[in-house]
Amino acid sequence: MLKAAIVLMLLATVASLFSGLLFLVKDEGRSDRLLKALTLRVTLAALTIGLVAWGFYSGQLTSHAPW
Repeated sequence: MLKAAIVLMLLATVASLFSGLLFLVKDEGRSDRLLKALTLRVTLAALTIGLVAWGFYSGQLTSHAPW
């Protein structure tokens, strides 16, 4: 469940990234939609980091790194 939520958050972040690119090209700086897309992207990234941290804290995610 947690892994699916993390993947969905990452997909939403990528979608926000491309919508910001579209707004940058289409609006040419005349609208605040680019700023809203950036705000959404930063919020989604922070929530994703929070979910990953919660997953490690709760034990639902583990690291298999050899170091």
